[in-house]
Amino acid sequence: MYEKVYLNNGICVVYEKIDYFKSVSVGIWFKAGSMYEEKNENGLSHFIEHMLFKGTTSRTAKMIAQEIDAVGGQLNAFTGKDCTCYYCSVISEHIDLAFNILSDMILHSVFSQPEIDREKGVISEEISMYADSPEDVVYDLFAEKVFSSHPLGQPVLGNQYNIQSFDRQRILDFFYKYYAPSNMVVSIAGNFNEKKLFELIDLYFGRWENSGNIKIAMSKPQYKNGVTFRYKSIEQMHLCMGYPAPSLGDDIMYPLMIFNNILGGGTSSRLFQKIREDRGLVYSIYSYPAAYTCGGIFTICASMNLLQTSKVIELIFDEIEDIIANGLTAEELKMSQEQLKGNYILGMESTSSHMSAIGRSELLLNRVLTSQEILHKIDNVSIDDVLEVIDNIFVSSKVTIAMVGKDDKVLREIEKIV
Repeated sequence: MYEKVYLNNGICVVYEKIDYFKSVSVGIWFKAGSMYEEKNENGLSHFIEHMLFKGTTSRTAKMIAQEIDAVGGQLNAFTGKDCTCYYCSVISEHIDLAFNILSDMILHSVFSQPEIDREKGVISEEISMYADSPEDVVYDLFAEKVFSSHPLGQPVLGNQYNIQSFDRQRILDFFYKYYAPSNMVVSIAGNFNEKKLFELIDLYFGRWENSGNIKIAMSKPQYKNGVTFRYKSIEQMHLCMGYPAPSLGDDIMYPLMIFNNILGGGTSSRLFQKIREDRGLVYSIYSYPAAYTCGGIFTICASMNLLQTSKVIELIFDEIEDIIANGLTAEELKMSQEQLKGNYILGMESTSSHMSAIGRSELLLNRVLTSQEILHKIDNVSIDDVLEVIDNIFVSSKVTIAMVGKDDKVLREIEKIV
């Protein structure tokens, strides 16, 4: 069971004590990501994530890495569209070191100009690496099309022009705007002494002065449908197609996730079995819902021979239409519920997964559901709930399709299908 408290400076702390673990994970979460960036800022959240590992007033980048390695711990971070998280997992006796290093990185990073210049090259190579991956390219193309001018359509990494244009002052301005007690959550999960935990939190974060309340008003995206294509000299055609879906925190997500398992969420799903196993038209095909505080999207991805593209898209539409027309069986519903519960329970078999679950939920929704509440919501989904979601989301006029490959002749065929 998790607990929540606030420090005097406004920092929200959520924690879950789990005695059967011998480790602890600490996460520092900020509501900072690509969806909060202006176009000329796109990439700043991710750039800052890199810079916080590049040295503080008391530690070099090498010292940060060595101190964590010396105790067998893990220190890392990630930036998404809606948040940035810095986290550290250690055996319980080293929780002090986890707080010491994380707070040092966040409160005392120096952002030296030589490191900024070096990191521009590193991130430039990271962008180039993603550009070499057609799966990443097609998803970014899809997001750009479906979300149009909304910030959700921006890539997390930014673009080459922006990265080269960032100077130290612009980086610091963005950092001080979003890295503040009122815009963050500290999450802890694992085995720890509760009294010592609060002493550490107060010692390392309790004196951080708040720079003011940040009001982030994010409008809902105006979804754009249609078909888009980008040339890339590759052997396969890579496809993303999708529909507008519920926002994060909407209870409709539970029947949608159950439907996702049935449609394309695993190797037993209808799309995988009928398009890959029965017909051999693809190697990879899957679906997933993505939810953010201001909107969401349901996406189906596949890669195939160029000549099979139209057929694969037709079969995907046929499968969705078949479910709309003929519904689901009680056996499919039950299997999907058990699959979803199993995936959730197995995914929570570490302190880092517990830390991530309570931290992200508190940051973005200002609340945390217990494991029992989540499992109860899954069990309570009925066939009618799933069918209602399908009727509301899978409307043919709302579909967006993005493709990456070396021949756009298929576009005319796809436009006829859509």
